[in-house]
Amino acid sequence: MGNKPLNRIKVMMAERMISNKELAKSLGKDPTTVSKWVTNTSQPTLENLIELAKVLKCDIGDLVRMDESSNIKIQKE
Repeated sequence: MGNKPLNRIKVMMAERMISNKELAKSLGKDPTTVSKWVTNTSQPTLENLIELAKVLKCDIGDLVRMDESSNIKIQKE
């Protein structure tokens, strides 16, 4: 399967059987924008992630994958 990154938005959409067009309509976005998010061509803003989580009825963390390969460093207290 290679090293292709898993797109969490795409996974959540598939689990809920929601198409790009349906999600775009629910968010008031152009379907091209959603397509870019799903193909990792661009990334949604934090505000868009919050709206995505609401529409997909999931936690925002379900849409964000953070691991050792990401550039985001989380400091544990």
